[in-house]
Amino acid sequence: MPALRKTNCSTNYWFTFGCITLIRLSKYLSSKNICSRREAEVFIERGWLLVDGEVVREQGFKVNDNSVITIDERARVYQKSLVTVLLNKPVGYVSGQPEKNYKPATRLITRHRMQTGASNQETPVQYPVKGLAPAGRLDIDSTGLLVLTQDGRIARQLVSPDSEVEKEYIVRVDRKVTKSQANQLAFGLELDGQQLKTAKVEILDTNTFGIILTEGKKRQIRRMCEQVELKVTALKRIRIGQVHLGNLPVGQWRCLQKGESF
Repeated sequence: MPALRKTNCSTNYWFTFGCITLIRLSKYLSSKNICSRREAEVFIERGWLLVDGEVVREQGFKVNDNSVITIDERARVYQKSLVTVLLNKPVGYVSGQPEKNYKPATRLITRHRMQTGASNQETPVQYPVKGLAPAGRLDIDSTGLLVLTQDGRIARQLVSPDSEVEKEYIVRVDRKVTKSQANQLAFGLELDGQQLKTAKVEILDTNTFGIILTEGKKRQIRRMCEQVELKVTALKRIRIGQVHLGNLPVGQWRCLQKGESF
């Protein structure tokens, strides 16, 4: 496959590259983490994608091995305007779709809850912030770093089945954690009939341990602890990839800063 190559034909375009096989244009761009499928649909709708020099207007358009895809510079500008939020989620808020009698975490994304001076966005945040989706959830009883994003590339990076991005947690349980239990949590468990990926586990105190995962099954840590006869009393996520929760206060948020990446 030809490598990505800068286009010299016009300063109005971002880059041009060859394609592998017959596939929907939106799916191909998503598979290369150029944009999400939804973003590709926006690009097509706005006439920002060209195949072999012709503007594509058909959402189901397919490309083949010899197709040359050109992305308009306006698509790059659009992507730079997408907001990614880092929130220190409190207990009592749900990460995704609001459930009856529970509050969605997106309700906290307001101007007065923004950490002062934390944003280095090239484009100012517009309120209310629409289209934010969780990229890796925290259950209602857990706290810590929650990523909410409009950017499909970031969502795919963090939650796709083949993601290897580390997620680090501090876990407090109802009794003393033994070395045997820590080893089981790291190497010896399965959930839903599948062997879990190896975790990194470190005992921090009598009833507290740190754990690093590269997967995210539903209520995974709580269910893992149940298997080794431990009950979680507090669970906090402190890091996703290279991005740390740091000193962000509970209930407050900031934008992913320029230069930060997962």
